[in-house]
Amino acid sequence: MEKTIRMLSTLGLMGAMRSLSSAFETASGIHVDADFAPTLALLKRLRDGEAADLVILTREGLDEMIGEGRVVAESAADLARSFVGIAVRAGQAHPDIATEAALRKTLLAARSVAYSRLGASGVYFAQLIVRMGIAAEINAKATIVEQGFTAERLVNGEADLAVQQISELKQVAGIEVVGPVPHDLQTPAVFSAGRLANAKQADAADRLLRYLASPEVVSVLRQSGLEP
Repeated sequence: MEKTIRMLSTLGLMGAMRSLSSAFETASGIHVDADFAPTLALLKRLRDGEAADLVILTREGLDEMIGEGRVVAESAADLARSFVGIAVRAGQAHPDIATEAALRKTLLAARSVAYSRLGASGVYFAQLIVRMGIAAEINAKATIVEQGFTAERLVNGEADLAVQQISELKQVAGIEVVGPVPHDLQTPAVFSAGRLANAKQADAADRLLRYLASPEVVSVLRQSGLEP
């Protein structure tokens, strides 16, 4: 009977984990049963007692779980950094977002901007438009996505611009990533993995953790829009 590891992961790693999980299964014979959701949703599920062997969360989320004794501190490993970016529908002109002034102009000119309510990127973007003094204008015409991929709203025509982690934008077909929000306006999210204190498959989970933190996964992370 092959072993199965239950993994809960933030959406930001969904693209990378699809190929990494199958490579790991081939090498180890251990099956990875993965479920993807925004970090805030996963924290709630873990606090409600959902069982898993391994979690991938934002670093802040993982630290909360370690603080509550749910994740083994020694097992924690930072896997990748992720920047928030902006996307348009494939074939659309790429607007200028290179500076704060250009970004501001581009956001104000958009018919609607799609951003997420629960994801780290959405929380960040909500604070950014307040800081830029354009929150009222943007929110009056924003397309707020409860959870899932904001770029889907580009494909169906609901929004002109989508804001999310670049790794999440890249998982939607029919869109193009314009680029990151200027780096001086953002702190990258760090995605980190850890083993749950009550993991049923502790050894297998540790093996997957070692693989995810190894140099051989770097190119896959890069392709999916993450910085190792």
